[in-house]
Amino acid sequence: MYQKPNDRLKGQTAIVTGANSGIGEAVAMALGKDGANVVVNYVSNPESAEEVAHNICQHELCGTGIAIKADVSKEEAVQAMFRQTIDQFGTVDICVANAGIQRDFALHEMPLQEWQLVLDVNLTGQFLCAREAIREFLRRGLKEDVSCSMGKIIHMSSVHEIIPWAGHANYAASKGAVVMLMQTIAQEYGPQKIRANSIAPGAIQTPINKDAWETPEALEKLHELIPYKRIGVPSDIGAAAAWLASDESDYINGTTIFVDGAMTCYPGFTTNG
Repeated sequence: MYQKPNDRLKGQTAIVTGANSGIGEAVAMALGKDGANVVVNYVSNPESAEEVAHNICQHELCGTGIAIKADVSKEEAVQAMFRQTIDQFGTVDICVANAGIQRDFALHEMPLQEWQLVLDVNLTGQFLCAREAIREFLRRGLKEDVSCSMGKIIHMSSVHEIIPWAGHANYAASKGAVVMLMQTIAQEYGPQKIRANSIAPGAIQTPINKDAWETPEALEKLHELIPYKRIGVPSDIGAAAAWLASDESDYINGTTIFVDGAMTCYPGFTTNG
């Protein structure tokens, strides 16, 4: 899915967490192709983050990309990342809280530290990034020549914010909580023209779920869950994020956009359950 470069985010700066691979990389590239300056956040594999940042700068319409290391579950690291971004670009206009992890166990076998780690990254990390973004939006104020919104926050959720997922209770719980965080931000800061929305990917072809799509047999089984009969690719999510960050979606606030090929339509019920 190729997104043609344009300038609908020109003059804006975005932070994308967990952006050195997979969905985060695709989001960073999509925002950059639309003209935004992009901070490619990472916690490991700096070479990949630098490559993504370099690739953002390759087209004349694209913004500037830089890589910044920060563990989003740590308050001091998130604050330092925002300070560095503001020092470099002057402000932050878009925050895409994408970083997330899975640590899978049957519930009765799940160690407390594995439960806590997933919540720390997937939920607390999104809170910390959203909080710093809101602080910067309020400090800077509305600049109507740049955007109709004072600022945009995009939370990366999952179809598992509404679909239970046995063996993944920590992950599903974190994504279920993200939707309430997002909606509360939209309700609380909408009057200041700050928008908060979520993207909920379905099955997306990334290395983290390679076992689910790398063989024809696995892919056929996966397609049973997807009425559209194809697995998603990271650029599907990137395109949705770029649109949500733009003024084209200015009246979209407090909403989850499911990018899932209709997985949440429960295809098991096509034959009456």
